[in-house]
Amino acid sequence: MKFFSRFVIICNFCFVLSVVIRYLELHKNNASGNVNVISYQPVLSSLVVLGYGAVFFNLLFLLSYLIFFLFKKETGVPKWILTINLILFFLQLIYFLY
Repeated sequence: MKFFSRFVIICNFCFVLSVVIRYLELHKNNASGNVNVISYQPVLSSLVVLGYGAVFFNLLFLLSYLIFFLFKKETGVPKWILTINLILFFLQLIYFLY
């Protein structure tokens, strides 16, 4: 569970980065026609895939944490990771639904 929670937090930070990069690319006024914020395409693609897939991993993490919590099992996940994942999950829902 500790490894999965850290993987989910990395995916959540990729989500935040991909949203920021998308915003910058949409609002960038570049005369050369190159609107890419990150010019190395594999890195940008990896950020987008991990970032947009974060909502599914985050949902899985929160459901598994809820199951562990209901059965009173120890997860070993720090509370700050749970809090950040929960906040970012609600932000992801708002982002994808509106």
